Amino acid sequence: MTYATVIGGTRHVFASLRELLAKASPERSGDQLAGLAAEGPVERLAARIALADLPLRAFLEQDVMGVEGDEVTALIFARHDPGAFAPVAALTVGEFRDWLLSPAADERALAALRWGLTPEMVAAVSKLMRIQDLVAVASKVKVVTRFRNTLGLPGRMATRNQPNHPTDDSRGILASAVDGLLLGTGDAVIGVNPATDTVEDYIRIVSLLEELRLTLDIPTQHCCLGHVGVALEAMGQGAPVDLVFQSIAGTQQANTGFGLDLALLHEAREAALALNRAPAGANVMYFETGQGAALSAGAHHGMDQQTLEARAYAVAREFDPLLVNSVVGFIGPEYLYNGRQILRAGLEDHFCGKLLGLPMGVDVCYTNHADADQEDMDSLLITLVAAGVNFVITVPGADDIMLNYQSLSAHDAVFVRETLRRPPAPEFEDWLVGMGVMDCGGRTSDGAALVERLRGVPMLAAAQ
Repeated sequence: MTYATVIGGTRHVFASLRELLAKASPERSGDQLAGLAAEGPVERLAARIALADLPLRAFLEQDVMGVEGDEVTALIFARHDPGAFAPVAALTVGEFRDWLLSPAADERALAALRWGLTPEMVAAVSKLMRIQDLVAVASKVKVVTRFRNTLGLPGRMATRNQPNHPTDDSRGILASAVDGLLLGTGDAVIGVNPATDTVEDYIRIVSLLEELRLTLDIPTQHCCLGHVGVALEAMGQGAPVDLVFQSIAGTQQANTGFGLDLALLHEAREAALALNRAPAGANVMYFETGQGAALSAGAHHGMDQQTLEARAYAVAREFDPLLVNSVVGFIGPEYLYNGRQILRAGLEDHFCGKLLGLPMGVDVCYTNHADADQEDMDSLLITLVAAGVNFVITVPGADDIMLNYQSLSAHDAVFVRETLRRPPAPEFEDWLVGMGVMDCGGRTSDGAALVERLRGVPMLAAAQ
């Protein structure tokens, strides 16, 4: 089936829904690299006009990607709820945008809708939206998750404390983690990206983080961001695993490249729940995604990177995660060239994930060879806070010395708390006040009680 529109006497024809979605996307270096992008602003506008007139039902009548046997596609169709879809079933994509921006699309209506939407639908409507539209709609969506604290509550923003170290040195990890705690970060998770991916190192890291948590009685959860297969082996050996992590993508071929399938993720989730480390009903999975992941693996099947990113969220929501975040600028300028593209993509990812019912965070970041800087990240952070982002990632000095990219610092979290008035999770907030890291007015203090607790503890004293 073809799709067409006329602009200025010129007829623009799009040979497939897949092509229409790609040509309607905002300018993106990854789509240009893949040869999928619109030739220019006129063709992009033509694609958006045609997309706006497309019935939402069209996404249920065909497999947009068109790859036989793809388990992500099968999952999307299997989980679609016609009853939840009914309130918007008669709308076009453009009318759906108008409805999302209307008072009728309140928090309750959006929560009821989430299983009626497919990733392709939310990707399509995001392509018609301005920045303020993405913020306005996402800010109405609340997704609350729980482990040892409560994340996603209205008016709050959590942080991941990311104490990475280039050699996974235990003292270095602890020093970085303590640095973040003294500035009030870590309620979403204290999570380490391991430099290696051995079972032995995985167990050592989660054991280290568990000792830190227990010693300081921190109401949070920890994670070693090793491969899900390594996590399964570690859990089999009795390792104190809180959250099971995995990077995921929007096609089966890309996930195969990550060394996983849906069955493996189900197995890992069941193993984590069986450890009984969290209260009943807690969320135990943590996923990361990023625009360009499938293209970088040669597994995009002719689809644009933003639509594929939304498809990854169908995988994530199958497992009821505690945390999901887009590492928006991490994959590099080959996929998001500059600060403008990174800002737009971060807000798209947050919007699409929230509409699909996910507890979305964003790693507000860029690589050193991208045309971006920390002022671009300031803009994205502030806009995400307005959009109601669940959490962001922080590293010492905004410079991850293991992954070699630029993110946010713990001082940025202080800015969010003190200037934008977004406190952390309530249980963690109480702990920060008790430790003297934060006063009752939300202002950062000297952490005198926490410093006192650190003294005389051999494990932590060595890291000071």
